[in-house]
Amino acid sequence: MNRLNFINGRYITPAGKRPFIAGIAPQIYFKTRLIQIVTSGGSRAKRGLYGDAEWVESSLNTLSALEDIGIVVSITGAENFINLKGPCVFIANHMSTLETFVLPGIVQPYKDVAFVVKQSLITYPVFGHIMRSRNPVVVTRQNPRDDLRTVLAEGAARLAAGISVIVFPQGTRSSGLDPADFNTIGIKLAKNAGVPVVPVALKTDAWGNGKIIKEFGRMKPHGRVYFEFGRPVTISGRGQEEHQAVVDFIQSRLSQWSD
Repeated sequence: MNRLNFINGRYITPAGKRPFIAGIAPQIYFKTRLIQIVTSGGSRAKRGLYGDAEWVESSLNTLSALEDIGIVVSITGAENFINLKGPCVFIANHMSTLETFVLPGIVQPYKDVAFVVKQSLITYPVFGHIMRSRNPVVVTRQNPRDDLRTVLAEGAARLAAGISVIVFPQGTRSSGLDPADFNTIGIKLAKNAGVPVVPVALKTDAWGNGKIIKEFGRMKPHGRVYFEFGRPVTISGRGQEEHQAVVDFIQSRLSQWSD
C-alpha cells in the first residue's frame, strides 16, 4: 500500500516541476483528474474491487492533483496517530470536500478508518459506490437524537473491530469554528467505546464549495492546505474538559494559519 513520506510526523508538498496544462488551466486540469479518479474508483467499488489499497490510491492521486495545480499541503503531528496502539476517534473541523478525499491517504496506511458521513454522500451517482464500500457510519442530519444513537452503536462496533472513526462534529462545512456548532458526539463515542480521541485541525478552503454541486466548487491554485493531528486524549468524567481541549486546539491552529 502506498503511503506519504512522513519525516518525524511531517509532510509538506515537495518542490518540483508540475504538468504544463495544470499551470495554464488549473480548474480544468483538476476537475478532469478528479472525475477520472472518482469514475475509476466508483467502477471498481460497484464490482466489489475497491479495498483499502484502492482507497488510499484514490486519495493520494487526489492529493497529487491538488499539488499539480500549485496547492501546497502541510501535514504535521502524524506521529500522534502512527505511534498510537489500537483504534481512536479522530475529531476534526469540517471546511471543504478536500478532507473527505485526502484524509484516507493520510490515515488508512497506518490505521483502518471509517467516516461518519451524511446519508446524501452514499446516494451520489458513482461516488456513492465508493462511500458505501468503505463501511461508513451513516447519519441523516435530520434527527440529532437518532444520529447520536447511530453513531454510538455503529461507531462502537467499528472501534471494537479495530477500525478508527473520523467524526466532523460541525453540522455543515465552515471556514471557521463556532464552539456552539461543534457538538460532543465524538467525545461521547470515544468515552463509551473506551478509546482515545485524536484532535485534527485542518484548513482546506483551497477547495471551494460549488453553487450547483456543493462538493465540487472552484479551486484556489497556489493556495495552502493544512492538517495537524494533536496528541491523543483519554476521556474521563463527562468529557467536558476534553471537548474544550479539542475546540481550543483547532481554534488555535486556525488562528495561526490565518496569518
